[in-house]
Amino acid sequence: MPASAESGREFVLTVSCPDRRGIVHAVSGVMLDLAMTILDSQQFADATSGEFHLRMHLVREGAALPVAEVDAGLAPVAAEFAMEYAVHDLSQRRRVLVMVSQQGHCLNDLLFRVESGSLPVEVPAIVSNHEDFRGLAEWHGVPFHHVPVTRDTKPAAEQQLRDLIAEHRADTIVLARYMQILSADLCADLPGRIINIHHSLLPSFKGAKPYTQAHDRGVKVIGATAHYVTADLDEGPIIEQDFRRVDHRMSPAQLASVGQELEAMALARAVRWHAEHRVVLRGRRTIVFD
Repeated sequence: MPASAESGREFVLTVSCPDRRGIVHAVSGVMLDLAMTILDSQQFADATSGEFHLRMHLVREGAALPVAEVDAGLAPVAAEFAMEYAVHDLSQRRRVLVMVSQQGHCLNDLLFRVESGSLPVEVPAIVSNHEDFRGLAEWHGVPFHHVPVTRDTKPAAEQQLRDLIAEHRADTIVLARYMQILSADLCADLPGRIINIHHSLLPSFKGAKPYTQAHDRGVKVIGATAHYVTADLDEGPIIEQDFRRVDHRMSPAQLASVGQELEAMALARAVRWHAEHRVVLRGRRTIVFD
């Protein structure tokens, strides 16, 4: 009888390496030796880069199997195929510190999904440069930290943020409409760990009132982009995008309402895929497994 996801300890294995024959066979053999059952396996051979990428969802029944033991089993194969790989124990959920300013639609959506069990992460803290959502955080039982930011206090505020990340053991930071630019140093120190939601399909209408600009230009599609944050503003690797067709009958307020829905959905999917180890980050682009 096949193993089910409920019957044992689950892992996700991600692999990237130069493409050649025999990779899946070799990895599957190690999993067999470790008494692992493959629940799902997806792979992608990238002809543009010559790289091979693999994601396996695994389950081990019976005695617990430490991640270190899986690492040890994979080491010879990894060396043979020059693999970059990671083994993730799904019983250890991502700890997501959420940052927000004065627009709460993405924050509210994320908190609802976490509380309802549909988003497999923990939110140990919310950080904001305003007090607007302290009540919402307290209602959800999540610690709220007010960290004001001005031009003069930005270095001290970022040090406070670093301290909070360490205190709450956060491995992921989500900018849920946080309207401050993070420093290049902070972005460089947390590569692939900061996810932002942008209010349009990139490239975008920059500056204030983007939906008014979109309205004035008579756009036919609006959207949202979730991406990893880098020192290059809004140029980080894209995880997810969503869009909807619009037309001349819609006011700027109606466009903004649709845009907020798209932002919340795109961000939630990006956080989910990041939490489920479905995103492979390769330079300026991503591979996202279904």
